[in-house]
Amino acid sequence: TGITGFVGSHMADWILANHPSVELHATKRYHLSKMDNILHIQDDVHWHDCNLTDPISTVKMIRNLKPDIIFHFAAESFVSPSWDHPHTYMNVNYNGTLNLLEGIRESGHDTKILIPGSGEEYGEIAEEDIPITTKTAMHPVNPYAVSKVAQDLIGFVYFKSYGTKVIRTRAFNHEGPRRENVFGIPWYAYQIARIEAEKQGKHMEVGYLDDRRNFTHVWDIVQAYWKGVETCEPGKLYLVGSEADAKVYTFREALEMLIGMSSVDGITYETVSKYVRPTKVPRLIADTSEFREATGWTPEISFEQILQETLDYWRLQVAKGR
Repeated sequence: TGITGFVGSHMADWILANHPSVELHATKRYHLSKMDNILHIQDDVHWHDCNLTDPISTVKMIRNLKPDIIFHFAAESFVSPSWDHPHTYMNVNYNGTLNLLEGIRESGHDTKILIPGSGEEYGEIAEEDIPITTKTAMHPVNPYAVSKVAQDLIGFVYFKSYGTKVIRTRAFNHEGPRRENVFGIPWYAYQIARIEAEKQGKHMEVGYLDDRRNFTHVWDIVQAYWKGVETCEPGKLYLVGSEADAKVYTFREALEMLIGMSSVDGITYETVSKYVRPTKVPRLIADTSEFREATGWTPEISFEQILQETLDYWRLQVAKGR
């Protein structure tokens, strides 16, 4: 699910490149799904028109298809609108997941489902409680995070109640090409690309910049997810992401590194209130050793490459007139 989005499209690319014998099925919402990210592979995918918030269509699809593995990437994932649309976020992230789980239960098939949670579920964590572990208490501070907590816990309920093979992960910040420019790093890259193309002045508007994160390239993350369904214990929670010091930065540091990669000198920026969220999540740094030990996965792509590929992607988008 969510194959047309950021992570889902990269997951599909990786599966087709590395496991050509896999029969790849995907959902789309008839005429509503944006197909830009998967035009190059759309003929390699078996498509199913299905709105996951509709229980009838979702259960029917799973009953008929009986998939072996579900990578569940369909979600409302941009935090900022969740304050204005909390019911939508819960409907998509919780109800959509519930419908899939119920479809698996009714089908009777031995399906594995990977449910990718978010570091945002932990919310406002004190400095002394860093790094975050699977034992860290959650303090979600936005409706998006609450919907992801609910999504994760209903997956656990189906594992405990019905033996559904739910692979539970909470991934921390992952970035790269195709991420929409409503998110921090793509938003900076998009503006820099516009400045280089002389489509805006040299001044950038940004949100709050001093939250600190551990960053992972999306290509590393999708490989982690594949290893997760191969080796992780159903029902158990795993944290996923890079934790090396070389991949821990504030958004301000990321912005200044991107500006340093630009061909234009003299770019300035300011924080503008309309881009600042009502609550902050000041630090999301995780101990992901348990997942790495279970899977043998190691993130390999540098933070500098994440930034360069994101900037190059938005340069191309701007050149196309986006």
